[in-house]
Amino acid sequence: MQQLTVFMDIESSRSYIDELYSTDPDKLMEALVTLKNSVIGSNRQKSSVIQQGIVPRLLQLMTDDNLDANIRLEATITIGSLAKGTPENVASLVGHGTTLVLVELLKVVPTGLRLAEACLCALRSIFQHPPAPIAALPADMRFLTRLTQIAREGSSTSRACVVRILSIWCGGPIEQEALCVAGACAAIAALLATRGFTSPPLARALPALDLLAAMCFENANVSQVAINTRHGEKTIPELLTVLVSRDKPLPVAMGAARCLTFIHRAGALASDDNRVVFGALPCLARLCTKEMPEDIRATAAETLAYLAEVDTALQRLAAISNHLMSSLAEIVNCPSPAAKQGAFKCFASLGANDEDIRKRIIETHGLMVHVVNGMNNSEPSVRLAAVRCLHSLSRSVQQLRTTFQDHAVWRPLMQLLNESPGTELLTVGSSTLCNLLLEFSPAKEPMLDQGAVEMLCNLTKRPEAALRLNGIWALMNMAFQAEQKVKQRILCCLGTEQMFRLLGDGDTRVIMKTLGLLRNLLSTRNHIDAIMAEYSSQVMQAVIVVLEGSYPAEVKEQALCILGNIGDGEKAKDLIMANEDVLRKLVDYLAHPESKLQEAALFVAGNLVWRGEAGAAARQARLADLGVLRALKLLRARHDAHHLHEKVKTALAQFSDLT
Repeated sequence: MQQLTVFMDIESSRSYIDELYSTDPDKLMEALVTLKNSVIGSNRQKSSVIQQGIVPRLLQLMTDDNLDANIRLEATITIGSLAKGTPENVASLVGHGTTLVLVELLKVVPTGLRLAEACLCALRSIFQHPPAPIAALPADMRFLTRLTQIAREGSSTSRACVVRILSIWCGGPIEQEALCVAGACAAIAALLATRGFTSPPLARALPALDLLAAMCFENANVSQVAINTRHGEKTIPELLTVLVSRDKPLPVAMGAARCLTFIHRAGALASDDNRVVFGALPCLARLCTKEMPEDIRATAAETLAYLAEVDTALQRLAAISNHLMSSLAEIVNCPSPAAKQGAFKCFASLGANDEDIRKRIIETHGLMVHVVNGMNNSEPSVRLAAVRCLHSLSRSVQQLRTTFQDHAVWRPLMQLLNESPGTELLTVGSSTLCNLLLEFSPAKEPMLDQGAVEMLCNLTKRPEAALRLNGIWALMNMAFQAEQKVKQRILCCLGTEQMFRLLGDGDTRVIMKTLGLLRNLLSTRNHIDAIMAEYSSQVMQAVIVVLEGSYPAEVKEQALCILGNIGDGEKAKDLIMANEDVLRKLVDYLAHPESKLQEAALFVAGNLVWRGEAGAAARQARLADLGVLRALKLLRARHDAHHLHEKVKTALAQFSDLT
């Protein structure tokens, strides 16, 4: 039936389509008008015309300088109409090089002509169909300057088209900087300016706000230019502050608050700036309330999350603004994924740093049930946002012991992480695991039963540094004050080869957490002896590698602390005493200029010479022969080590017969 319909369309249009190739200007013009009228408002006709291969002829007519201007205009308007069709229609136009033709025409056609406006309308329609053909519009300064001039001085239609095209095109630092140099900030200021008490029309303001947001996002330089750009007496932030007021249309207020947010986060406006504190923040909180349309609430919640994400003062202020907690709880109940995502992200931001706020969030009626449901949502963006919210709340020691256990939040989290999620979700989820595996968390035991050790050991082998860090960090937390069987399981699963690889990691944080894991494994005297009986050569080698390598002081400090823990073992301390290289290094570190290394070496020496333990006298004599006693006396005499004097005094007191 569909093929028959297309055939009938082709037959009925055959006569005027043939005339599109006529050399008679009048017949050609008549055919173009007929064609244009046939495709307006009909996707079926648009598809039929494209299938008949007419697009190349239309492009040829548009670019022929020898033709009458009205013929070129009608051909361009027809292309613009085809660009308002289905995604397949637009893809076909792009495939024929339509975007490139339109851009080249815009470079040469005088900006005041209707042909230029028709080109802009067609280009806007194409760009509004994702994925937009970004590459067809070059970062050519002459051309961009021409476009920003149209945005300032062109007809209202041309201005709206240019700004919408550029807002879609501006996708990164290169485009942001190019537009800034081309004068886009001045054009935006002109578009946002009010006339007396009259706000700029929606068709003009919304694309301008979108363009400003795209230009300022994570760009300090452009944001700085924006805050210094004026139109008349007002700077761009002052224009935006007018637009966030209650009497402005909701999309305009939302767009203006979003721009202020991006300018602040780029570092151009301080967090205590009135335009942030009394402009963007209260506007966004108001737009989250239940009286607002769902799409506005969703965007407002996500934008507020970004505004307050890294600033504790803004988090505290937002938490008490306009019943925000209740508003966010209602947004979580909205059906759209965008709304749920926005609410979870906002809860995550608000609870990032303040324990009281986290408590209020968790006490919000039914929230933890929503978080658990969010982790099981079919939409990846909702699952990620729910895990972000859980990660933020998991920083609360009190909640780890109570609420999290009541809702068994580890169960859906482990399920998610075992389903091979994307890198971003895996990163946030494994960060959450680090908190859930702390010693005081009741979730620790059941997570072990669900294969947490194996999953975390696999994370340490990932190419992404953040995942390796989270994997080893979580293992370190798991090993803290753990039973011996848990420690043995970690060592067995991770393997000494992988441990050595991690000690050679390019990320110092990974090395630190690997040493932290070793330190936690080698705690509690009977555990130390049991582990060293099986892994002594590997552990000692790991410590020596760090002490001899070119590692930062804080890394060497961790290695010395591991030696100190080994020195606390009943039998394990003999392994240190049997290694003269390590003992000589101990003397060196007692005289090291870094105070933290002196203190760590002192911890080792103190455990090795402690009186009242089997073999203490022999150890003291050997250490004295190697220079440890002398090093301790020199340390006692140093004026810059007065904070260590009590510990030095305690260590020296063990050498009762030798001092």
